[in-house]
Amino acid sequence: MKGCVFSTVRIFDTTLRDGEQAPGIDLTVEQKVKIARRLADMGVDVIEAGFPASSEGEFIATKKILEEIGDMTEVIGLSRANKNDIDKTIQSGLGSIHVFIATSDIHLKYKLRMTREEVLDKIYENVRYAKDHGMVVEYSPEDATRTEEDFLLTAVKTAIDAGADRINIPDTVGTMQPFKFYDLIRKIVGVAGDKIISVHCHNDFGLATANSLAGLFAGARQVHVTVNGIGERAGNASLEEVVMGAKKLFGFNVNVKTWMLYETSKMISQMTGVPVPYFKAIVGDNAFGHEAGIHVHGVLENPSTYEPLTPEEVGNFRRIELGKHSGIHGLKKILDDQGIYLDDISLREVLAEIKSMADRGEKITSEDARRIALKYVTH
Repeated sequence: MKGCVFSTVRIFDTTLRDGEQAPGIDLTVEQKVKIARRLADMGVDVIEAGFPASSEGEFIATKKILEEIGDMTEVIGLSRANKNDIDKTIQSGLGSIHVFIATSDIHLKYKLRMTREEVLDKIYENVRYAKDHGMVVEYSPEDATRTEEDFLLTAVKTAIDAGADRINIPDTVGTMQPFKFYDLIRKIVGVAGDKIISVHCHNDFGLATANSLAGLFAGARQVHVTVNGIGERAGNASLEEVVMGAKKLFGFNVNVKTWMLYETSKMISQMTGVPVPYFKAIVGDNAFGHEAGIHVHGVLENPSTYEPLTPEEVGNFRRIELGKHSGIHGLKKILDDQGIYLDDISLREVLAEIKSMADRGEKITSEDARRIALKYVTH
């Protein structure tokens, strides 16, 4: 399987558009501007500020985001393939536009009520219209991965003929799997010439990150992501997972300052009210957590024994926990950090008490360890 030849991946963040479309997430203009500033500071290449034609609030937020960070990174707005939407996006002051229209038969029949020929006309007409107004145009064939392949390739070539600068391939309902997605992206790259191919993957089967990385390996040069993977239904490809996977597993360069990932994740969680799962890769509180004695011993000797990347790389923290699987090395580390030093016999007695508590279903804290250990300190 032949991989890509480029080295730098463009990170297109859609937290403020696709992420905010999730039910229950409604950000104020001020919150959107604050998040955009954070994303720009972190180094994402493109920020999708919103859908300017969808509401007056979205239009205002898009303008304010552009004013705030337009000199730091590319700011783009979503638009349906119609002139009213495109005009509204132009009026917001943006220089980049993300135009979409669906191409799958199910969308054509039940949503658009259009023929394939009518859709191709819409693609050409509206991409050309945006280009004639001086816009950088990214075109998305919505539901691309459920579109008949020959028609999808025709839609892509139509957008390119109309002047599209980038082509984004959305796995709109997350039904792709990495091997098939790799093959599809290779074919699209093959007809796109020097145009940037992008991927946009949803997580309905838990494969958004895997599919995104497969797309990059196949030659896509840009990837759509959201912080914490927030988005409609099961969410989108997670920024932190895709960035670190691209960097650590595939050796791609990214412009994102990875040490800002953890705090950015917490910030988005607080603003949206959506908690970060405890076991979330990269930014979850247990991503660098250890309890089992064998693991803790290894990590204390050399973190790479059980950590494929360091918590410092992503701004997270290593956490040594106590429970019924704990060993002497972890307990000693926790007590040493509190200035309590015990001999091996005393440590084993403290550990026995801790395991007894854990066997009764009690959660053990470092304060519990301190309280028990102090009984064995020789004064």
